[in-house]
Amino acid sequence: MTASPVLSRDADGVRTITVDRPEKLNALNRQTLEALDAAFSAAAADPGVRVVVLTGSGAKAFVAGADIAEMNGLTAIEGREFSLLGQKLMRRIETLPKPVIAMVNGYALGGGMELAMACHLRIAADSARLGQPEVNLGLIPGFGGTQRLLRLAGRAAALELCLVGAPVDAARALQLGLVNRVVPAAELEAETMKLAAQLAASAPLALRGVLDAVVHGGECGLEEGLQFESAQFALLFASEDMREGTGAFLEKRKPQFRNR
Repeated sequence: MTASPVLSRDADGVRTITVDRPEKLNALNRQTLEALDAAFSAAAADPGVRVVVLTGSGAKAFVAGADIAEMNGLTAIEGREFSLLGQKLMRRIETLPKPVIAMVNGYALGGGMELAMACHLRIAADSARLGQPEVNLGLIPGFGGTQRLLRLAGRAAALELCLVGAPVDAARALQLGLVNRVVPAAELEAETMKLAAQLAASAPLALRGVLDAVVHGGECGLEEGLQFESAQFALLFASEDMREGTGAFLEKRKPQFRNR
């Protein structure tokens, strides 16, 4: 039986999902895309999981891209199917009702950068490099890179990264808004897990409301987005966690959120 290319482990409400193909720099082939989709589906359904951290195995790469050896033999129809499979995974991550943090521990190129951009937050090691080099292969990004880059960093950055095809270092990625934080490589896991623990202790329903308002509401016009936000805000008044959070504030104590 072939070992799964994706590993999962839990600790204190945080599920860490690791792409485990270090000999291939964690490249995304069909099997890996399907395993990741199953892993994120399971995380969404598990009430014990509050936060997901996504990373790559080894010190060199988060995910260095899609598997070029597999892509080389695809027909146009198969290429479209491969693209849609990747886009399905990215959309599942992006719309997950729990925060997803990309722990970018090395190269995040092509499909790897698209994977990181689908996550809600990105923390990068200072040694990481990010880019969309598909043009150098005679391709364009196929897992949503052109669209998420445009929305995340703007038209100028999207065109620069996709047309030039050269990766940027972590400092430049931070400047462009591609990552939220850059930390020394030796501190990456500790800093990521510290943030994950903070989110895991927060009110899950409120976190979901934020994700829904930004991810779904952000795809509407402003007026529709404001209405969506107002609806999400109102729904939380029916939750026990809202009463606990406001009550704890008034009583000057730490709240105990129960996802109810």
